[in-house]
Amino acid sequence: MAEDLHIIQGTKEEQYKELIPQIKGLLTGEPDLTANLGNICAALKEQFSWLWVGFYWVKPFGSAQEELVLAPFQGPVACTRIRKGKGVCGTSWAQAKTLIVPDVEQFPGHIACSSLSKSEIVVPVIRNGQVLGVLDVDSTELNTFDTTDQKYLEEIVSLIEISTNEN
Repeated sequence: MAEDLHIIQGTKEEQYKELIPQIKGLLTGEPDLTANLGNICAALKEQFSWLWVGFYWVKPFGSAQEELVLAPFQGPVACTRIRKGKGVCGTSWAQAKTLIVPDVEQFPGHIACSSLSKSEIVVPVIRNGQVLGVLDVDSTELNTFDTTDQKYLEEIVSLIEISTNEN
């Protein structure tokens, strides 16, 4: 298993194309979901220097309600629980699709976990038609994320192996 990350210069697409094989190397042979989510966050944060990179995982809450609960992340302290349909993460979960938000202040119902966050992308982790969690990435700059990020972050999320006893 590779444990050293090679930081790449170049276009955003070139950076992703060089980073993805490194992430695959980190995940290969490691069955633990928490370890793998943590390494994905670290690799993305190190490569792109974004404000916050992390996962929220769908967990039962009370008797019948589910919430997104904070999972491995890199960055400042974060919101711990997010309800379905609330904020960018909860909306991505509810719609089961990637959301790119160029200016978080313009997103109705945005949850401000950090006042430094200016733009955001949220990619759902979907298996067998069910959203199991989301990858949330925040930037201190407006308009940071685009369809290139969407393409490669969705590819990275697809690499996550999830056994039925981990969710």
